[in-house]
Amino acid sequence: MKGKVLKIKNNKSIIKVMKALASESRMKILETLNNKEMNLNKISEQLDMPASSVTVNVKKLEEAGLIETNYQPGDRGSQKLCRRTYDSLLLEFPGANMNFDMNLVEMSMPIGNYKDFAVQPTCGLASEEGYIGILDDEQSFLEPEHIYAQLLWFKQGHIKYRFPNNLPANTYVNELELSMEICSEAPHYNEDWPSDVTVWINDVEIGTWTSPGDFGEQRGKLNPEWWNNDQTQHGLLKMWTVNDDGAYIDGKQISKKTLSDLNISDSNFIDVKIGIKEEARNIGGINLFGHKFGNYEQDIILRFKYNHRE
Repeated sequence: MKGKVLKIKNNKSIIKVMKALASESRMKILETLNNKEMNLNKISEQLDMPASSVTVNVKKLEEAGLIETNYQPGDRGSQKLCRRTYDSLLLEFPGANMNFDMNLVEMSMPIGNYKDFAVQPTCGLASEEGYIGILDDEQSFLEPEHIYAQLLWFKQGHIKYRFPNNLPANTYVNELELSMEICSEAPHYNEDWPSDVTVWINDVEIGTWTSPGDFGEQRGKLNPEWWNNDQTQHGLLKMWTVNDDGAYIDGKQISKKTLSDLNISDSNFIDVKIGIKEEARNIGGINLFGHKFGNYEQDIILRFKYNHRE
């Protein structure tokens, strides 16, 4: 099973997703968005489908979490861009006890459980209940309550997480995946606010993604009631992948760094650093979302796909 996998075991979520998939038009839209981002007009042209139908079907897919959308400036005002969020679907029916041998190790890291940081304002943290510490004071990242953060942000610097190396004995990695909901950091929010976000694994730079903006026009689906509407609302779900051929972001190669460069088997942990390089062209900050903020019910996910040694 390759690419991003949507795992569902909640009854309501299963019904919502299956209803969204029960349409030939929506299935064609998902196929069209394979490894690419397109606006509504382009989808309409490619599928020879009325624009009104595309709009309705995209909304249903978005509500089911099968695609994500964001607005970017275009030649004639803003345009709505669509991206498929998952490549595979795994359903666990009520009462089932699934135990697939998928040669997959998956670890979830709460965004507040960082091991190191070096950040500059604007910066801050928020839990499900309220702000943590003082806004725009980097000392707040030292507060004991930082482990409960569900949203954190900073204008410059980095944050680092340490994952356990849970690779089974007598195996080797053939692919590493890292996914998170993330966007730029602007005062309040700004949908047109590019930021060059870089990821390092075991201190090896694997690639940079330019976030198009800090999204706040539509309220995040998971945000708590106390969070104000004039602030950042959600990010984009991004995936960095490294295998023997190179490093990728959402399937697009961005560097020639391979698994052998990461020295995964040499340590009992894996360090993941997320930040803005000092020499970055777009120093637009970072918002990082936990499973109770934004649009995606997940923290930072690290996956190993592995094979057994002979």
